[in-house]
Amino acid sequence: MGVWDLLLVGMVILLGLCGVLVPGVPGSWLVWAAVMWWALKDPRAEAWWLLVGATVALFLSQVVRWALPPRRLRASGATRRMGVYAGVGSFLGFFLIPVVGAIPGFMAGIYLEERLRLGRHAQARAALRTAMHSGGSSVLAELFTCQLIAAAWLGVVIWG
Repeated sequence: MGVWDLLLVGMVILLGLCGVLVPGVPGSWLVWAAVMWWALKDPRAEAWWLLVGATVALFLSQVVRWALPPRRLRASGATRRMGVYAGVGSFLGFFLIPVVGAIPGFMAGIYLEERLRLGRHAQARAALRTAMHSGGSSVLAELFTCQLIAAAWLGVVIWG
């Protein structure tokens, strides 16, 4: 697979990661489709194992999301700015504290946005709790799964 093809796959994966945070955009499907396209173009065993792993991980992520409360983020007062802060916090956390840092990074992003908006610690903490109970946990589950798949893809491309 050529460099331009790999860059295109990487861009679609990145678009899918951002799409997880935007309501109505099938972000996890974009990540899976990019990995599938890459596996079809690169017939190595590692590519196929990654596709199988991505399929299983996304299926489990959907099961977890169905078990969690339905998304009511807009009704709870979540804004696009909160989604941006949560996404950036998750990405930074994913790389600063490898893999597991995505979870506290996501929550820190929401907290920071609410702290800047509301100005008080107690109100920001309450808003964080409300956001996580109103569907933030399902967004986090989907985003974390897609980040794991993206990191695995990058690892296979670089070291595989």
